Amino acid sequence: MSLISLSGNLLYVAFIAYLVGTLLFGGAIKSSKPDGAVSRADKWGKLALIVTIIGFLAHLSYFITRWIHKGHAPVSNMFEFTTAFGMFIIAAFILIYYMYRLTALGLVALPVALLIIGYAAMFPNSVDPLVPSLQSHWLTIHVITAAMGQSILAISAVAGLLYLLKSINPKIQSKSRFWMEAVLYFGVLVIGFILATVLFKGVGYEADFTYIDTQKAEQEITYNMPAVFGMNDYTLLTENVMNPIVEMPAVINAKKLTTVFWSFIIGSVIYIIVRLVARRSILSMLHPLVQKVNLNLLDEVGYRSVLIGFPVFTLGALVFAMIWAQEAWGRYWGWDPKEVWALITWLFYAAYLHLRLSKGWEGKKSAWLAVVGFAIILFNLIVVNLVIAGLHSYAAN
Repeated sequence: MSLISLSGNLLYVAFIAYLVGTLLFGGAIKSSKPDGAVSRADKWGKLALIVTIIGFLAHLSYFITRWIHKGHAPVSNMFEFTTAFGMFIIAAFILIYYMYRLTALGLVALPVALLIIGYAAMFPNSVDPLVPSLQSHWLTIHVITAAMGQSILAISAVAGLLYLLKSINPKIQSKSRFWMEAVLYFGVLVIGFILATVLFKGVGYEADFTYIDTQKAEQEITYNMPAVFGMNDYTLLTENVMNPIVEMPAVINAKKLTTVFWSFIIGSVIYIIVRLVARRSILSMLHPLVQKVNLNLLDEVGYRSVLIGFPVFTLGALVFAMIWAQEAWGRYWGWDPKEVWALITWLFYAAYLHLRLSKGWEGKKSAWLAVVGFAIILFNLIVVNLVIAGLHSYAAN
């Protein structure tokens, strides 16, 4: 077995372990007693943690073996970065778990990691030579540190989501209930993305185009989904396939926008089917599972996660990123879309800490801020990387 095959198998083992761990954490929560007495929940929780740690060790082994095979850190494209991001979320969860012994975190943290790894699996996992701008040790330092910071901040969103799932009454109509359901709907859209990619790959759909890029040069591109949006000044080369409905300007990656469109359609269909079959909202289905969690402890976990994650993110996404940018492109800052959204993310969490420390925004307000903050991180990961053309577009391959 080659090293790259072993690496792929280890990632598969990690995915299965996280899936099993999620089910075990669910069993631990369902079996827990409100008086905190020792029960089957403790056994379920310990077993869930052991399985999660096994999955993390397999995930870490994947990362190391791929690093050895490539000769550099596996963080140079969307597949590699996103799988690393999922790994760091699990690492952050394990760290926070040992600090607070809060079993409920696993019920959300592991599914988040599963969705992110599933999302990563939709991108090519081939081992390609690095472009010149990526041949730097500062890239490794920048990306790994930024991913670590984002993963710790993700735990704050996990705690915030649990807080809101318990504190929002699904039976009472309110703005909070509406927006909480919207957050859960977004999670279903991610599942829609995975299914859309699997579906069209399964039928072997391909459509070749030429187009004019932002540098006025002619390029070729292959769509793996029916083209709803066309690239700038495109020419369709494949017969008997769907012609784009709308042509997009060169600054927009129409292929990736098409992917977002089909993900939205399929995800929405899944959401509607779930609602029709269950005859209630997703919030109503999840609300009973979190009734035994401690809201004050969740609030503290969310706050502490931001306190830890914010300085790590600052180093990785801003300081080390600017050093790498100077080395790669000869300038520290260039208002590239990825740079702008990294700054927006940093400003948001700075505002979070200000509102928490100076204005007393605790509890539900703090939880909503944590969830919105992670939504900004995901927007940067998904939309900015895939749709908006920029110097970081190499990573969207």
